[in-house]
Amino acid sequence: MIKVGIIGCGKIAQVRHIPEYLENSETQLTALFDFNTGRARDLAARYGVRACDSIEELLSIPDLDAVSICTANMAHAENTLAALEAGKHVLCEKPMATTIEDCERMVQKAREKGLVLMIDQNQRLAPAHQKARELIAQGAIGRVLTFRTTFGHGGPETWSIDPGTASWFFDRSKSAMGALADLGVHKTDLIQYLLNQKVRAVTARVTTLDKRDARGQLVGVDDNAVCIYEMDGGAVGSMTASWTYYGAEDNSTVIYGDKGILKIYDSPDYALRIVGRTGEVITYELGQIQTNDHQTSTGIIDAFAAAILGQQQNLIDGADVLQAMRAVFACLKSSDEGRRIEI
Repeated sequence: MIKVGIIGCGKIAQVRHIPEYLENSETQLTALFDFNTGRARDLAARYGVRACDSIEELLSIPDLDAVSICTANMAHAENTLAALEAGKHVLCEKPMATTIEDCERMVQKAREKGLVLMIDQNQRLAPAHQKARELIAQGAIGRVLTFRTTFGHGGPETWSIDPGTASWFFDRSKSAMGALADLGVHKTDLIQYLLNQKVRAVTARVTTLDKRDARGQLVGVDDNAVCIYEMDGGAVGSMTASWTYYGAEDNSTVIYGDKGILKIYDSPDYALRIVGRTGEVITYELGQIQTNDHQTSTGIIDAFAAAILGQQQNLIDGADVLQAMRAVFACLKSSDEGRRIEI
């Protein structure tokens, strides 16, 4: 039995990590920590686990095997490194960290300690994405030429445990980035996974268009990112992340090959569709991807437990996420400097 603790007890811990740990027969939720001590104690009482008064206390539990890092972005690296140093396997929420140097330190520490470091890029585990990767590799749409991948919704103010623009998501000192870090990292990692190609150059506009604080000023982080990705296998496409899609959430990807088009999660009826050059359509019913309003199991905890137990390889190893993070940081640089950035 893998005994696990969670550092950070906000919304992502409450709707994803805690329920999925409780559902997994190989894991035992053991301890919780949050800087809001009342929140941690309430949750600990609800689930019959230990509430810790500090991160150090949680990490010092001798038989604790693993931790989830569910804190604000700026604390990911510090908390992950502390957990790895304490001999704990780590599942870290995205974005991996707020600098590439910190991302690399996390990977190096996990290697030194011989521990699992998994990053919660859970879109890789969605059934339609796994099937799409298989179909692309089989040549179902031929050579991939272009793509567009999008993740947008109305913003974290309706999702965060602390609603409104007072949420840490809008506080640059805690989040470092906005929609690009929250949503864009998912689609950046995903397009590399689907195509089995890495981003080699970016041209990006990362900006704040609409989100405002209590004083009516634009918030200090981006609410939109529109990026052009050039892949090392020759494909070129767009990645868009937005907190200003004030309607239905869009979490779709469309990939255009020289033999047809692959459409993923862009239809309410089918998770995956192939449209051939002559108009023929092949559909796959694989279930719709989860949304903030419709939570389903992501499979990330199952994958984390299996990696710890040696039942399968680490499906989302920190080392494999580094290139996606390099692309994200390149987007910020491209937007700041107004030019194309090679990675």
